[in-house]
Amino acid sequence: MTKLPSHTTPTTISAADGFILSVIVAFLSVVFSLLSSTADALGSGSTIAVSYGSGTVCAVVAAQRTQRILCHRRGAVVAVLPDISFSEIAAGRNFLCGIRSGGYSLLCWDLNVTQNSSFYPKRIYFNDTVLLGNLSVGDEQVCATTVDGVVKCWRGSNNVTVPELNFGSISSGVGFTCGILKNTSRVRCWGSNNTIANKIETQFGDRSMLSISAGGSHVCGVDRGGFLFCHGNNDSGQLNPPSNSSLEFSALALGSVHSCAIREQYKSVVCWGGGGEYSVNVTEGVSFESIVSGWNFTCGLTSLNLSIICWGPGWENGSGSQVNLRAEILPGPCVQSSCKCGVYLHSDRLCFSSGTICIHCLPQILSPPPPIPVSPPPPPPPSPPDQPRSSPPSKELTRGLLAFGIIGSFGCFAGLCTVIYCLWTGVCFGDKKIHNSVQPTITRDGSNGGVTTSNNSPPSRSSTIRRQGSSTIRRQGSRMLTMRRQRSGTSSKHAERAEEFSLAELAAATNDFSLENKIGSGSFGVVYRGKLWDGREVAIKRGETGQKLKKLQEKESAFESELAFLSRLHHKHLVRLVGFCEERDERLLVYEYMKNGALYDHLHNKNNVEKASSLLNSWKMRIKIALDASRGIEYLHNYAVPPIIHRDIKSSNILLDVNWIARVSDFGLSLMGSESECENRENQPIKAAGTVGYIDPEYYGLNVLTAKSDVYGLGVVLLELLTGKRAIFKDGENEGSPPISIVDYAVPAIMAGELMKVMDPRVGLPALNEVEAVELVAYTAMHCVHLEGKERPTIADIVSNLERALTLCVDDLSHGSISSGSISIVSAAD
Repeated sequence: MTKLPSHTTPTTISAADGFILSVIVAFLSVVFSLLSSTADALGSGSTIAVSYGSGTVCAVVAAQRTQRILCHRRGAVVAVLPDISFSEIAAGRNFLCGIRSGGYSLLCWDLNVTQNSSFYPKRIYFNDTVLLGNLSVGDEQVCATTVDGVVKCWRGSNNVTVPELNFGSISSGVGFTCGILKNTSRVRCWGSNNTIANKIETQFGDRSMLSISAGGSHVCGVDRGGFLFCHGNNDSGQLNPPSNSSLEFSALALGSVHSCAIREQYKSVVCWGGGGEYSVNVTEGVSFESIVSGWNFTCGLTSLNLSIICWGPGWENGSGSQVNLRAEILPGPCVQSSCKCGVYLHSDRLCFSSGTICIHCLPQILSPPPPIPVSPPPPPPPSPPDQPRSSPPSKELTRGLLAFGIIGSFGCFAGLCTVIYCLWTGVCFGDKKIHNSVQPTITRDGSNGGVTTSNNSPPSRSSTIRRQGSSTIRRQGSRMLTMRRQRSGTSSKHAERAEEFSLAELAAATNDFSLENKIGSGSFGVVYRGKLWDGREVAIKRGETGQKLKKLQEKESAFESELAFLSRLHHKHLVRLVGFCEERDERLLVYEYMKNGALYDHLHNKNNVEKASSLLNSWKMRIKIALDASRGIEYLHNYAVPPIIHRDIKSSNILLDVNWIARVSDFGLSLMGSESECENRENQPIKAAGTVGYIDPEYYGLNVLTAKSDVYGLGVVLLELLTGKRAIFKDGENEGSPPISIVDYAVPAIMAGELMKVMDPRVGLPALNEVEAVELVAYTAMHCVHLEGKERPTIADIVSNLERALTLCVDDLSHGSISSGSISIVSAAD
């Protein structure tokens, strides 16, 4: 590293700073010039719409050959022109309009009819050369833009002169419409209600906007700095968001006297105005893809299962409920053009291979900063909510520099930490590699929950990786062995975390490893129950000897893997390592004893299957165990350094302690590496290992390992908890029938909305406060077992869903057969 000479003067430093700042200004100017030519409007077209006069909710369905419209009205589902595909829909008071796929036709329907059987269309526009783009519907008026930005209006705006300008997007309120100009990104408004239109346009002034959404008599939008601005009438607080930081909001939906927005970070919905009647519990903890508002209620499309939830005083029960349209809903229009911000993960399936769904995104910094002042000027006095919010150049500069400073400081800090970690661990010099793991032997113990297998792939680049991993393990094993011998020294690697036992001590604890003390088997050996000389109950895993394990190296690798992991992992939902023994060819690991055994045994072993009074025959308890296990896996993926992929998540590796807290066990197959190694592992074939029925099909078939492989195994465990079936089982009603996978058995029923048909009869039907919780677990499990890893949720998403599911029924835990004090509900941070 080159150091500045000691005589460097302040003048030299200022020149350097000036050069850096000039580069920043030039860079941001280039970004601005590239982005100022387009207006990527959010919400200009939607796949869901609400008609507040008739209480009708309509949406464009997904994953079907025809992207048709379904409407929910008075408890009934009505198909609208079932053989025609639509790209965008919007609704006003008692009517619905939609642009046909291709943009050449605009149809509208009168929803104020007495029968639910059908709606009759009226064609408003047809032109196969001048195609329509964005659609906007207000109280009575209907407007749309052509692909070149020209605005056309019908119905309530027949006598309104539309400015002869090109618009990137438009949005309509009651008696007015506003749009964002393509060339300047300024807001222009017009309509029969000139008073409010002129007021809103004046208040936005010259501010450059990315998106806008109109309500009854107000408009909110996100400017090019990522900040939210609301103008118009403020008689119910609809202009006052609870917070307003850059890039906080990504989508907006406005009603008569309320406003709602999707937060960019977690896709959660926040509403303000309307007397607080739009902040309801039904939206808490739910992620949304899009939202729309009518006069007095709002609806959102959930990210979890692409279903619609509506809430507000104008909705059926006010507090909110799910709209059952019996189909998945498109999260965005299917387009034939390329997507500059990426493609929605489910795009090909949802569009039925007839287009792609583009991801909406907001750039971080879009405005070039003005010349740098010597010192920041004092802040201007705050303006009233209903007045134009104009900021002097210094305010824009402060925001830009603050954002850049925060990002730059974080980057420098992260880089410094990386360098320190690199030098400390030696990973930069090739000393630290991903641990190779033993491939599992075939075992047929009932508690294994299946047959453990390995997938032998032909020699490839992965062979080189595995050989390098094995040699690395041997080097690490020799270093670890040297340090373990220093039992009393302060430099011992495991001295403070794991005790070293003699073989004689462990033999005495298990009555010489008698069959009466055998309680199961693990990735490299048999597990025995034992009692140490000081009275502690432990579980002792002994590596198999003789012909059962042909390669000593495999046993050594699994032993070193578990010892390396568990000696440094401490979490409430991971089994704790007590100590180890390493004498001659013997390799033993000592764990804390899990009194209530494996989850597999409670679900599937014959001794427990018929026990109707089993503690696990409760939906609340099963959801709690699922949450415990997912938190343990979340710690491995997101908080362990380096992160860890377990590779063998199954019900027999989820153990229950004396307080029925679930803990993940058996790390003999696990892999670890630096965060960058984990991110790049998709490009590194790794020999597949795991258990039949739980192993990720993508990993098994392609030898591609990611953290989503653990997600698949957890999804199978969730299905076991829901159905009570093994991962691979035979249908008892059909003798001689081939084995069936629990995924093939349960997922079709969940997708068809027939979860009740496959639920474990030992638990019984869920109580009223448990129905939604069980359905949430089922939908989560269904997404976990997608064939493609990229379509599966992250473990953090799973934890969030299971936390919400438990919350829905946890208030009744104290009334069950187990006291509330014996069940520990912990936060995700524990």
